[in-house]
Amino acid sequence: MAKHGKKYQESLKKVDRERAYEVEEALELVKEVAPAKFDETVEAAFRLGIDTKRADQQVRGAVVLPHGTGKTKKVLVFAKGEKAKEAEAAGADFVGDEELVNKVSQGWLDFDVVVATPDMMGQVGKLGRILGPRGLMPNPKTGTVTFEVAKAVEEVKAGKIEYRADKAGNIHAPIGKVSFTTDKLAENFAVLIDTLIKAKPAAAKGQYMKRATISSTMGPGVTVHTSRFTGN
Repeated sequence: MAKHGKKYQESLKKVDRERAYEVEEALELVKEVAPAKFDETVEAAFRLGIDTKRADQQVRGAVVLPHGTGKTKKVLVFAKGEKAKEAEAAGADFVGDEELVNKVSQGWLDFDVVVATPDMMGQVGKLGRILGPRGLMPNPKTGTVTFEVAKAVEEVKAGKIEYRADKAGNIHAPIGKVSFTTDKLAENFAVLIDTLIKAKPAAAKGQYMKRATISSTMGPGVTVHTSRFTGN
């Protein structure tokens, strides 16, 4: 296990590891103990009671956080004709078709999110080995394979994030920056956890929301009491 620095150890002393905090209290603590000099990202982590080996228990999707993440994402759109013009008008950073596919295939990756129209997916599919491992492959489930390119671009720019459970049933997602007010972080967290609860697979049995923690990039995790969201 990686050894944590002195600042992290000092921060850890302020967190009661045996306790589940109310969301606002947890966020205040995360902001207080964030050890870095830069504006750290605040991340929420959830442990879900799902069997990820089963196809009917996958949890994946996207949600627009009301206050964004504090980071403006660069959006690349694979589209042509009128759809390319729509994407440009909506504020996409890069728009193109075959030429842009070739540029990415040669290793250019100066973007954060990829959107593609369905008619471009035949070509975009060739980029699977490049985009897939980085979590950048467009997918209908997250609204990034669509003819509504303007809407897709606007949502990403407004603070849309994607979430996906890993093999162990964990989800990690940013909910803002340490510089955000506690109220804004709490609202982002509430929208995210509400979305995850609604995404519960019908086949999942037993307790679904097992654990939730909030942390900053360099700070310790603070366990959150989730009963007000789950009713448990």
